[in-house]
Amino acid sequence: MPLALKTYPTLGEAGSALKETGARYLGGGTLVVRSANEGDVSFSTFVRSTDPALSVIDVKAGRATVGASVTMSAVAAHPDLSAIAMAAKAVGGPAVRNMATVGGNLFAAAPYGDFAVALLALDATVHTTAGDFGIEEFLARRDGRIVAGVSFAVPLAGSFRFLKVSRVRPKGTSVLSIAAVFDVDAGVVGDARIALGCMADRPIRARAAEMALAGATLGEEDVAPAVAAIGEGTEPITDAVASAWYRAEVLPVHFRRLLLE
Repeated sequence: MPLALKTYPTLGEAGSALKETGARYLGGGTLVVRSANEGDVSFSTFVRSTDPALSVIDVKAGRATVGASVTMSAVAAHPDLSAIAMAAKAVGGPAVRNMATVGGNLFAAAPYGDFAVALLALDATVHTTAGDFGIEEFLARRDGRIVAGVSFAVPLAGSFRFLKVSRVRPKGTSVLSIAAVFDVDAGVVGDARIALGCMADRPIRARAAEMALAGATLGEEDVAPAVAAIGEGTEPITDAVASAWYRAEVLPVHFRRLLLE
């Protein structure tokens, strides 16, 4: 039986429609359409919203609000988001980035969801039909609520770093990804937020490494404790791309590279 498609002008109406049995929300389609093509019969209807607010990028006073339907290509091309463009460009190839959305990436299971890793490092707020949530809380639940958008402080030039490791470049599936935001004053790290992808079933914080970086300089000797601690609390996934053992082995190597770039 062919899948039905229902379109609503507001997110609220789309949310009500999702309460029907067999309905699934459709954003860019890179996740849910693929699932349908691979034989998922748990849903029979696509629900989507054409609310214009879902496709808006608004940057004011150093804070960005990005609608859930904004694509990776749009993020990468926006002049006020150039500091995080590298994270958006890490999502697939050009065709995928033209469809993949900010909201959808929050639901992408490892080894996907590279942009969600960046949003975790940025301490984003996720705006949903059920209210606003800190991104860590949202990623821990990722239930049926609809995402309206995200907001975050735009990082200062040079304070955001991102690295995606893949076997096939430039658009291969992640072996791992790392995003970090550093508050550096006179060469010394004050605060650091470090997020990891593929090191659990969802993006996670590297809290031990964050603590080890506090008060350190980003020099060869000072970063050694943070590099040694980067794997603490992780549970890397095993898939067709890489084993958990391999991911754990190469994580410190690539984290050190990120710090010393």
